Amino acid sequence: MPWKVIRSKVQGGKASPSPPLGPSISQYGLDVNEVINKINELTKKFEGLEVTVNIYVNTETKEYRVEVKSPTTTSLLLKLAGASSPSGDPAHQKVGDLSLEDIVKVAIMKKNGLTAKSLKAAVKTILSSAATIGITVNGKEAKDVVREVEDGMHDELLLKYEDEWKSS
Repeated sequence: MPWKVIRSKVQGGKASPSPPLGPSISQYGLDVNEVINKINELTKKFEGLEVTVNIYVNTETKEYRVEVKSPTTTSLLLKLAGASSPSGDPAHQKVGDLSLEDIVKVAIMKKNGLTAKSLKAAVKTILSSAATIGITVNGKEAKDVVREVEDGMHDELLLKYEDEWKSS
């Protein structure tokens, strides 16, 4: 089966049939609106962020499937913190502050791209990313929050999201 791939960057939940996406889809004989609606449905949780979308098309049967690549951890953290760019000097210049709950939500969104086996490990990874771009967590340095997570101080919050982590 000859599968072709259409790659495109779209704003989460806001793909449109206008060029370049619409013509690329229609050249394979697919219903453009159906594919665009599917893309918007799959990217809706990334609203306001640019995501990469791969559309795999079987040129013989006109079957297709849409794969969404999640945005980078940095772009998710910056959007949540309301910052436009990372700090050039994260040790001295902070660009924003997030709650630990925001960090947990990013960890869940990025689950498929992380090697972490548990939510706790994923949260520590995301906290480290936050530290490198100048974002504090709960008003504290991210490395201090990592220690708190390791010491079990936030187990109650992590337990609250454990089911969501397992099902994502």
